[in-house]
Amino acid sequence: MDYLIYTCLGLAVLAVMAGLWERTNLVRQSERRIRQLAEDLSERRKAEESLRLRNEQLLTRVEQQALLIAEANRELESFFHPISHDLRAPLRAIGGFAEILRDEHGHKLDPEMARLFDRIESSARRLGQRVDDLLTFATLNGHTLSPAPVDMDSLARSVVRELTVESAVGSARVNVVHLPAAAGDPSLLRQVWTNLVGNALKFSQGVAQPEIEIGGRRLPGESVYFVRDNGVGFDMKQSGRLFQLFQRLHGTEPFEGTGAGLAIVQRIIHRHGGRVWAEGRRGEGSTFSFSLPHEAGLIGAEVE
Repeated sequence: MDYLIYTCLGLAVLAVMAGLWERTNLVRQSERRIRQLAEDLSERRKAEESLRLRNEQLLTRVEQQALLIAEANRELESFFHPISHDLRAPLRAIGGFAEILRDEHGHKLDPEMARLFDRIESSARRLGQRVDDLLTFATLNGHTLSPAPVDMDSLARSVVRELTVESAVGSARVNVVHLPAAAGDPSLLRQVWTNLVGNALKFSQGVAQPEIEIGGRRLPGESVYFVRDNGVGFDMKQSGRLFQLFQRLHGTEPFEGTGAGLAIVQRIIHRHGGRVWAEGRRGEGSTFSFSLPHEAGLIGAEVE
């Protein structure tokens, strides 16, 4: 009887000791896990702090670069204003003197001399236009955007009415599909439509029945607009030159201009945080498209 009692007590003691051992192991495992979690948390905090410091340094660098760019733009604009003024006067003088000489002594000039005087006048006009376009392009950097809701449909139709009255392509059929509204600087967006529609009219002059379509659609996050024509088009292999300043894919004889219009369009759209691109085929027309973000906060977020 005593043996059974001692045996039961021994088993009970062993059971208690086994339980204590197991609990001790659990406590030790918990302590190791807690230490590991603490180490992981410490590493994570260090990583977050390092990332925060890097972000602050990057933001500081971006702000410094923005200040430098703004200062460079101001210097560029202040440089172009006097230069353009100094160039305009002699250019006007060259063109004016050539016109006076031809008017007063034209009867004495042989055909070759008359042709040379014509070239002097046309070159002076073209160079003057280049100076004006260069000044316009340069001042776009310093232009403070005044974003506001813009009725793009009304704006595009207004530009079409103005240009079709002035254009030699009076028979051009221009179809404006209803355009979604946008947010942006109204005066600069008018310049975009003027340049794109003007190009479509100009490069459709040699077509028997010029047709121009203007449309747009609202997409998630942005609205896309386009101007499509059935004019001379262009080779897509040379599309990279389209938006470069003073780059022309067609000669000046059939189509006047300096090659600055599309560069100005790109500059304006980029300043609005949008994109601009072109598609076309030689002899089959072209389509110029641009996008504008919906969020007003993106206005002025320049994309290069």
